[in-house]
Amino acid sequence: MSDTSATGLATDSRKAGARVGYNFDALVIDGGVPLKGTIEVLGAKNLVTKAMVASLLGETQSLLRDVPEISDVQVVRGLLEVHGVTVTEGVEPGDLLLDPSNVRSAHMHEIDAHAGSSRIPILFCGPLLHQLGEAFIPDLGGCRIGDRPIDFHLDALRHFGAVVDKLPTGIRITAPNGLRGAAIELPYPSVGATEQVLLTAVRAEGTTELRNAAIEPEIMDLIAILQKMGAIISVEPNRVILIEGVDRLEGYSHRAIFDRNEAASWASAALATGGDIEVKGAKQEHMMTFLNVFRKVGGAFDVYEDGIRFYHPGGELKPVVIETDVHPGFMTDWQQPLIVALTQARGASIVHETVYENRFGFTDALNQMGADITVHKQGLTGTARRVPRRNLEQAAVIVGPTPLHGADVEVPDLRGGFSHLIAALTAEGRSRVSNVGIISRGYGDFLGKLEALGARFSVE
Repeated sequence: MSDTSATGLATDSRKAGARVGYNFDALVIDGGVPLKGTIEVLGAKNLVTKAMVASLLGETQSLLRDVPEISDVQVVRGLLEVHGVTVTEGVEPGDLLLDPSNVRSAHMHEIDAHAGSSRIPILFCGPLLHQLGEAFIPDLGGCRIGDRPIDFHLDALRHFGAVVDKLPTGIRITAPNGLRGAAIELPYPSVGATEQVLLTAVRAEGTTELRNAAIEPEIMDLIAILQKMGAIISVEPNRVILIEGVDRLEGYSHRAIFDRNEAASWASAALATGGDIEVKGAKQEHMMTFLNVFRKVGGAFDVYEDGIRFYHPGGELKPVVIETDVHPGFMTDWQQPLIVALTQARGASIVHETVYENRFGFTDALNQMGADITVHKQGLTGTARRVPRRNLEQAAVIVGPTPLHGADVEVPDLRGGFSHLIAALTAEGRSRVSNVGIISRGYGDFLGKLEALGARFSVE
């Protein structure tokens, strides 16, 4: 996927921010102040958007709870409404009612207008094929962190009997003979491809066996939703999922799993700034791998019934070696915010990125702010490894501690952007962080949370 121009990035940022009420492009941050206080995380970005898509499969209204105010939710809402799904707020804050009783086909230009830079539209394929017999997916955008090919998705749909036609404006998918269960083995346990298979197989005729499936907590939560709707899904050992197709699915009522990526981001912010943040809604059982690394670095945490307190207990932080991996490994979305904290650890830390091939671009800004980070674009060999080496992987060596100073930086992607915020909050002096609207894709009310934690900033 080609890089987006600076002008395009700024436009994407403003569009993303506008979807959730932000009308600015930059934050001016006076750093050097520990973040302290309490914030709350709601439903996971990586679940709520997929749960919204799943409502298309039901014959009756669905209720989704703890939906965060993020721009990706607004993108999916727009796409659902284009297809005739009525989306309204419920009685409680964060409740969404999704009524699919008037699902209809949409014009291609309408889908393009609503999709923006989100890659979520590819997951509409299975539900739309079941409901309408065809689907059109526009050219897809997304964060600039690698190619993120959709071939896994398209190959899976072909296994079900779908016909895929690639057009200059996007992809048209039809199912002239209906969709049938299939035996599918993913070449990599892709979260998106696993979601695609689940959303397609539940209404396909016969049984689907999916091997090498992703088993992230958000996947398990999506399976729970589909089971509530009437699906028959068995999670077997060794990443095997069996789905028996059914003729009809009903709506669901479900409270979304918390956003463990956002929780880890705030934990890293507490560690980097020498702060103390209680994250309401966070659950230990879905963050155990992160918590182990957090403790090894020198961070401390207290687990409560309704959240986790993350804090810097004093003393020096320690270097670590991290290998990102699919669940239950260390998530790729966790390494970017944590790297900011690792710039303050004494010694050399190494982060092996094995999931995406271009996820260290954000470190250029950290070096500009005084960090000592070297990116090895071909990865590092000769070191002891637990995660099998992949051809696409890269590695970053972070040497610290290095004092950070203020600078003008531009957000490159969602998690890298939040890392820039953490760096600006950690740094002495004033920073200007532009293109911050991208952060609204996955962090609900992040300005309100920064204010609640005592951050000093203004908007431009």
